Amino acid sequence: MPVITKIARQKNNNERYNLYLDEKYAFSLDEAVLIKYQLSKGKVIEEFTLDEIVFDDEVRKAFNKAINFLSYRMRSEHEVKQKLLQNEFGEAVILEAIRKLYEFGFLNDESFTKALVETQKRNSKKGPTAIRQELKKKGIEKDLQEKVLGDYSEEEQVGIAVTLAEKIIKQSQDKTPRQIKQKVQDTLQRKGYNFTIISQALSAFELEKNEEEWIEIIATQGDKIWRKYASKYNGNDLRRRVKQALYQKGFPAEQIDLYIEKKELEDQDE
Repeated sequence: MPVITKIARQKNNNERYNLYLDEKYAFSLDEAVLIKYQLSKGKVIEEFTLDEIVFDDEVRKAFNKAINFLSYRMRSEHEVKQKLLQNEFGEAVILEAIRKLYEFGFLNDESFTKALVETQKRNSKKGPTAIRQELKKKGIEKDLQEKVLGDYSEEEQVGIAVTLAEKIIKQSQDKTPRQIKQKVQDTLQRKGYNFTIISQALSAFELEKNEEEWIEIIATQGDKIWRKYASKYNGNDLRRRVKQALYQKGFPAEQIDLYIEKKELEDQDE
C-alpha cells in the first residue's frame, strides 16, 4: 500500500495541497479533504481510500466552481448542472456537489423560481405564458412552474397589462383606434398574456377619436399613402388604392371620402 511521503501547499492556491506517494507526485487536493481524511506524512493509504479521496476532491472542486457561478446571481439546479458539465465534471460528482449545495442552502429551485417570476413581472412586465417559457429554459420542473405561477393572479396580470397598454396608447396618438388596438394586442400577446387579460386591459381605455383628431391622423398617414400611389396611378385607380389602404388602417369611410376629395382639389389647384 502507498505511503504519503510529502504534502506541500500550492504556491498559487493556499487552499490546495500537492500529495506525494512513495516519493512521487500523486495528485492535488483541497484542504477540507486533507483534514477530513486526516492525511499526514508517513500515513499508509489503502487503494479504496485513495479512490474516495480523489472522488471527494472532485466533488469539492465542483462545489467550489458552483459557488463561484452562484455568486453572480441566483441559478437553477439545471443551470448549475450544465455549468459543471461544461467544466467536464462527471455525473456522479455533479450529483453529489448538487446535494451539498442544497444541504448548505446555496441552491433552491423553489426560491429561484419565485424570485425569477417576481423579476419577470416587475422588470419585464411579462405574463404567465412568457414567464413559463423562461422557467422551462432554466430547467424548472413543470409542477413547480405551475405552483409558483398559480400565485400570479388575474387581477395582478390585468394591472400590469393596463400599465403596458397605457404606455403604448400614449405613444400612438397618431394612429387609428384599430392600429392602436392591434399594437396593444400584439405587444401583450408577445409579453405572455392571454386573450381574456388583453381584452380586460383594452376595455379600460376609450380609443375612439373626435372629428379633429381624425382629420389630423388621416392627414399624416394619408399623405404618405397618396404620394406612394400618385407616382404610379391617377383617377379612379389612385382613388381606389388610397381608399383601400386607408380603410385597412381603420379610417372611417366618411373620413376617407373627405380626405380623397380634399387631395383631388389640391391636385387640381396645382
